[in-house]
Amino acid sequence: MSRHLERLLEIDRLLRSPERHTAITLAEALEVSERTVRNDLDFLKDRYQAPIESDRQRGYYYGDPNWRLDSVPLTKGELFALTLGARMLAAFAGSAYQKELQSAIEQLSRRIPETTWVNLQGLSNEQVIFRAGAEIDLDPEIWHKLETACQQKRRTLMRYYTAGRNSYSERKFDPYVLHFSRNNPYVTGYCHTRKEPRWFRVDRIQSLEVLNETFEIDPTFDPKEHFELAFQHEVGGIPTQISIWFDTATAPYIRERRWHPTQQIEEQADGSLKLHFVVRGLNEVKRWVLFYGKGAKVLSPPELVTMINSEINSMSNIYSEDKL
Repeated sequence: MSRHLERLLEIDRLLRSPERHTAITLAEALEVSERTVRNDLDFLKDRYQAPIESDRQRGYYYGDPNWRLDSVPLTKGELFALTLGARMLAAFAGSAYQKELQSAIEQLSRRIPETTWVNLQGLSNEQVIFRAGAEIDLDPEIWHKLETACQQKRRTLMRYYTAGRNSYSERKFDPYVLHFSRNNPYVTGYCHTRKEPRWFRVDRIQSLEVLNETFEIDPTFDPKEHFELAFQHEVGGIPTQISIWFDTATAPYIRERRWHPTQQIEEQADGSLKLHFVVRGLNEVKRWVLFYGKGAKVLSPPELVTMINSEINSMSNIYSEDKL
């Protein structure tokens, strides 16, 4: 933002405050000369038709208090979209951007009439509801440190909790990109422990130190390919062709979404379908297939069929045990 625009916005704020302001008090508040203030006031009147008036009792003030400085030209629809976007980001990122979002929306809201803003705010809060699922405990400080590290390409030292092994580890990590998958916050980058690009759940990072060391992104890392071959949030492993059959009752739920960039649907005469796609890693696919119960059957690869059978047998044994 230019220094001139900053002054105009501050003058606008001061003229709306209950205090009496003269060229002298405005100059003191802005730390500029009286001549600069008078030039800015003339600029507001000439360029923006600001209804600025003055008298001895009130000093400078707006003759029409409903006038708004069009410094950020937004339509009501655009502000409504921004308000909803802020709520969506808050639903995904939790408290990471809470203060920044509130401040930005409040500043933008001052540029439109109060009654319009109240109507937009009421509509976005009452008529549009976001349900992000289970809440996550995301530390804003760690998230913002990762933002800085990504932007400046600075290596980090983190203490990470691995839920699958219920263990903690310390590792050096070069963060490439922050992203969300299934409402969960992730950072992808090069793990010096595993010697390969890895995903890490940001809310599982216990502590993070941004080091003075810098890094360059591995030239063999192709973000497009990396994310296209991921299913849900699993990466790593050899690209594998997956084929799953879905029965007639389940097929409509599969048709209505695009589950993977490489997917192909093979329709069957009875209304069922076969879904084909290529991914790295099978664990997330296993969990996804089990969600559909008897409505889905893995056709290939054989390793995934074995994983599904093993899971089903283990579940069956648990429920067949005679326990209270």
